[in-house]
Amino acid sequence: MNTDKDDYHLSFFRPTTPQAKANRNLALVLISIWAVAVFGFQILLRVVEKPVPEPVLTEFEQLLPSVSQGIATETELRSYTLNCLTVLSKVFVAPTEKEVLQNAFSASFFQLLNEEQKTDYLSKISSFQVLQAEIKDIRDQNYIAERDKLNQEAAQILGLSSTDVRSLMIAFSLKPEFTNPASAEDFEVIHNAMKKYTTHNQSFLTDWNFIGFPFHYFYTAVFLLVLFVFLCWLYCVRTDANHKLLSVNENM
Repeated sequence: MNTDKDDYHLSFFRPTTPQAKANRNLALVLISIWAVAVFGFQILLRVVEKPVPEPVLTEFEQLLPSVSQGIATETELRSYTLNCLTVLSKVFVAPTEKEVLQNAFSASFFQLLNEEQKTDYLSKISSFQVLQAEIKDIRDQNYIAERDKLNQEAAQILGLSSTDVRSLMIAFSLKPEFTNPASAEDFEVIHNAMKKYTTHNQSFLTDWNFIGFPFHYFYTAVFLLVLFVFLCWLYCVRTDANHKLLSVNENM
């Protein structure tokens, strides 16, 4: 008996039997298919994508010159205020950029008010902030009532319907310390923040719908999962075929 032979020493990268070589080659082919399907699609997305602004950014950039020069009409100022609120209503905005946008939103909102309204709102907002700092449960009924009242009154001034989700953010976005118009430097920062959150990379791969889903979502969430299962099944089938071809008896 030859005791120098180690029948239990296996290496995926340096197979020593025809069976092991066949399994290795098959695995490498299937892994390559999977890698191309996953990373190749992501590379293709990056190659064909182009930055596309949301309509809110296009409108904002049209309004910015007149607002920054202080010659905007009431209608233009209201639209500009709503543009800022639109971005503030997004799920995530970086704290520093949120403060800049809150500044822009608050300053333009207060410009829409007469002196009596401005004094009234400054008092209401300050009272709401005190209440907000004191509550221990956001389900506090007094807190909810004051928040909703402030939102509804401000929404009427801005021309927002009660079903517009942006109206829910007004009480949290108005800051009484931001009542003065922004400086030229501030407008540049505001513009950069608007572009950051309202410009998205798009292409025919993201715009094309496939059985009700954007194609890039269907591809990554559904097709790649199905492909992975198919490759696993194919590996099993081809392995059995190779074993038969090489006369491998697994029952020994």
